[in-house]
Amino acid sequence: MRARALELLVFTVGAGTLGSEMAAARLLAPWFGDSTIVWANTIATVLVALAIGYSVGGRIADRNPHPSGLAKIVLIAAALLAAVPFIADPFLPLAVKAVDQLSVATFAGSLVGVGVLLAIPLFLLGIVSPYAVRLSVEAVEDAGHAAGRLYAISTVGSLVGTFAASLFLIPVVGTRRTFLIFALCMAVCAIPHLVKGRLPAAVVPVAILALIAFPTGSIKTLTSNGGEVIWEKETEYQYARVVEYDDGTRYLELNEGHAVHSVYTEGEWLTGAYWDEMLSLSYAGAEAPKSVAILGSAAGTTARQFGHFAPDTRVDAVEIDEEVTKVGQELFDLKDQPNLHLHTADARPWLQKQTRKYDAIMVDAYHQPYIPFYLTTKEFFALAKARLNPGGVLVVNSAHPEGSTALEKVLTATLRTSFGEAVWRSDSGPTNTHLIATVDPEADPAANLTATAESQPADLADTLTDSASRLEPGLRGGTVYTDDIAPVEWLTDLSLLEVA
Repeated sequence: MRARALELLVFTVGAGTLGSEMAAARLLAPWFGDSTIVWANTIATVLVALAIGYSVGGRIADRNPHPSGLAKIVLIAAALLAAVPFIADPFLPLAVKAVDQLSVATFAGSLVGVGVLLAIPLFLLGIVSPYAVRLSVEAVEDAGHAAGRLYAISTVGSLVGTFAASLFLIPVVGTRRTFLIFALCMAVCAIPHLVKGRLPAAVVPVAILALIAFPTGSIKTLTSNGGEVIWEKETEYQYARVVEYDDGTRYLELNEGHAVHSVYTEGEWLTGAYWDEMLSLSYAGAEAPKSVAILGSAAGTTARQFGHFAPDTRVDAVEIDEEVTKVGQELFDLKDQPNLHLHTADARPWLQKQTRKYDAIMVDAYHQPYIPFYLTTKEFFALAKARLNPGGVLVVNSAHPEGSTALEKVLTATLRTSFGEAVWRSDSGPTNTHLIATVDPEADPAANLTATAESQPADLADTLTDSASRLEPGLRGGTVYTDDIAPVEWLTDLSLLEVA
């Protein structure tokens, strides 16, 4: 029975270790995003902490080969793991602020964030496997069998923890309670191994159980300029919130909150921001667009603009996060329009399946500060061109660190593999540059915008004219990205460091 109890403890610790890793990446996402950089830092921190724990654990086990010693270590680790999401509440905003003030890349911020939150409990959990092997070995002849069996059990537990966290716990009970549930399971499994003091030790699982029942409350309550959070949710893909200000303007913030992905003011359609540029550049084809696909529509600012200025234009608004589309309908006046079609899908697979062609395709799908790599490659741009009508245009919003053109050059070079020299740029803000590519190599987008403006309402006509005045040939010097090699995160972080 003692052997089976030890195996159960090893299994539970394995599940808690990998389950906590999944939850940690989710915990960081609202502040640093969920790029491969953040995942790499999370995995690296886990591996380093476990490696040190393995090394130290073997020595501790040799000095004190008693089950109660192992149980105490697991109880301490469980208590610390349960504290992680509560420490994160005040710590991660400070980490983000420090990154902003020092202009350090996401790599450093996420590395520090993961390290401070997880290193100690994961170090303690790393002690468990070698300690358990030492307790299981009764004779030298059995050492290999005991070690192999326990490490296999631990690995199976890790597999269960990974899928339990990602497929069930995080979506159903949330990130905070995922940490608490794994901590509770480990604490409960540790108590039977105590020789003395089981009753006092029971305080740990009881306290964790109480925290599980405690309301989670707001994930991020801090706002700037006196804004009020009127809606927030940790969706399947990201943390999202809507901030409303005294003048009634609403902003949709995703993940880290540094970038606004949709804006709404009742009775107004032009925003004075980059969405107006996206709208106007879609008119740069041979004529005003009769069909538009918006890849990354968020809460529908651009789709709503089309509903007002071009109600007869078919708009296919594609957004991967259904919850973001729903809040657009509820709080951003994204009402059902006869020619508005909402799609919950990932941008590129959705475009791949389409047989319809469009006068304009607009790419605005990114998680600040990263664009998904598969929307930056020559294969994607070739696909986009194949879905455009003759005379059609592709508009790409290139978000970038202020003062950096590295990503823009890469996107421009990659666009030219499909569109030749028919690629232009419009520098519409310190962190936004719009790129436009035309199917017709002889097209003159600036002239088309100016001509189209004559038949549009005055406010839209001014926007079209302003866009025409900013258009200039695309930059030179970028590397062509492919589906095989497209280091967007690396390029972006290097750009942040360069700007710093």
